[in-house]
Amino acid sequence: MGLTKEEMLERAKKPAEEAVKLHRFYRGKMQTVPKCCIRDISDFAIWYTPGVAEPCKEINKNPELVYEFTNKANMIAVVTDGTRVLGLGDIGPEAGLPVMEGKCMLFKYLGGVDAVAICLDTKDPDKFIETVKNLTPAFGGINLEDIAQPKCFYILDELRKDCKIPVWHDDQQGTAAVNLAGLYSGLKVTGKKIEEIKVGFLGCGAANVATIRVLISAGVDPKNILIADSKGVIHSDRQDLEGVKYDVKLHLAQITNSEKVSGPQEKIFEDADVVFCYTKPGPDVVKKEWVAKMAKDAMLFACANPIPEIWPWEAKEAGARIVATGRSDFPNQINNSLIFPAVFRGTLDVRASVITDEMCIAAAKTLSDCAEKIGLNEDCLIPTMDQTWVYPEVAASVGAKAIEQGVAKLTATRDELVKMADERIHFAQEMTKLLMKEGLIKSI
Repeated sequence: MGLTKEEMLERAKKPAEEAVKLHRFYRGKMQTVPKCCIRDISDFAIWYTPGVAEPCKEINKNPELVYEFTNKANMIAVVTDGTRVLGLGDIGPEAGLPVMEGKCMLFKYLGGVDAVAICLDTKDPDKFIETVKNLTPAFGGINLEDIAQPKCFYILDELRKDCKIPVWHDDQQGTAAVNLAGLYSGLKVTGKKIEEIKVGFLGCGAANVATIRVLISAGVDPKNILIADSKGVIHSDRQDLEGVKYDVKLHLAQITNSEKVSGPQEKIFEDADVVFCYTKPGPDVVKKEWVAKMAKDAMLFACANPIPEIWPWEAKEAGARIVATGRSDFPNQINNSLIFPAVFRGTLDVRASVITDEMCIAAAKTLSDCAEKIGLNEDCLIPTMDQTWVYPEVAASVGAKAIEQGVAKLTATRDELVKMADERIHFAQEMTKLLMKEGLIKSI
C-alpha cells in the first residue's frame, strides 16, 4: 500500500471523526420520494382517492396482484432490536437506527432495493417474531440485523418457518456468504483444496456459526474444524455445553473437532490453514504469536468492527499470507455489503419464497469469479463496492439458483436477470447523482 503503520493508524481514525459531523448535517441518510409522475394535484385522484379503490379491489380478489400494483415487489424491512450493533453491543433501538439507515442506503444504492429501517423496542424474541410477522403484508422480504445471540438463531428459524416472504439474517447468512467468497479466492491463490483445509473459528456468535454451516455445505470437512469461545476450544466432552439454549454450541461440538482437541482459544491457530475471527474489536485480541503457529500460506479473516482483532500488517509480519478485515480502508475487505444488496436483488427479481444456503453459495462463487476478472491476488480476494458491475452478476446467480431449486415464482434466463438487476441498480445510482447535481442533496 506504500503507507507507514502510523499513516494507516491515522487513516483508520478518520471515518469515525467524519461520521458525527456528516450525520448531524444531513439528519440521517434516507428519505422517501414518489416514483410516479405528479403533473398537478388532479393526479391525486388517480394515485389516491377515489381512483386508488380500483387496484385495492383487484388485490382483494387476487392477493398476488399486490406485487404488480404496489412497491411490495421491491420493498424490504431492515429490522433490529439494537441488542448487538456493529461491535458496540446492546445500545438499544434508537442508537441502532443510524446503522439501519446506513443498511437501507446500501440496499438502495448498490442493489436498487427499497428498504425501510425498523427498530423494535423489545428484547423479547417472541414479541419480535410476532411483530415482524404482522409487518410482512407490506414487504417483499425481511432483513434481520444486529440481534444478540442466541436468540438471533431462534428468531430467524421461526420467521423462516412461518413467513410467506424471504427472511434472512445478514449477520448470519450474509456474513457466511462473503466469508465463503473470500475463502474460495484464497484457495485459488494458495492452491489448497476446500475438502482438505483445517479451519479455526475464534468466537461462536451468529457470524461464525452461520459461516461454519455454509462452509460445511460448500465442502469443508467438519472434522477439520476447531471452534473457540471465551472459555476455550469447543469439544463434545465439555460439560458446560449441556443445556445451552437452542443447543447451538452443543450441536457444533458434536459435528466438529473429531479428535476432541481442548485448550485455550489460541489452540485453534495451530497448523490452521484458515482462521475466521468474529469476536470483539481489537487490536491485540489476536496475538502475533498465535498467527505464527498457523500453517504455511495461512489465511486470517480478522473481521471485528470497527477495529479488527489484529492489525493486518501485524498478522502479515507474523507469517499470514492472506489477511482480510471488515474495513474498506485496508486490502481485502470482507464486507456483507458485497453480498446482501445483490442477494436480495436476485431474490426479489424472481420472487423467491426463501433464501437458501445454495443461493448464498452461488453468490459466493460468483463474487470470487468476479475477482478473477479484475486480477485476483493475495491482496484482492473479492471486488470492492465501487465495482458496481459485480452486483448484477451476483444477483443473477442468486435468482438462477432460486429458479433451479424451485423456490421462485418467476422465471427468466441468466441474461434477463443480469439486465433486470442492472437497470434497477443503475436507476438508483443515477437518481442519487441527479439529486446531487441539482443541489437537492447538498454538498458539505
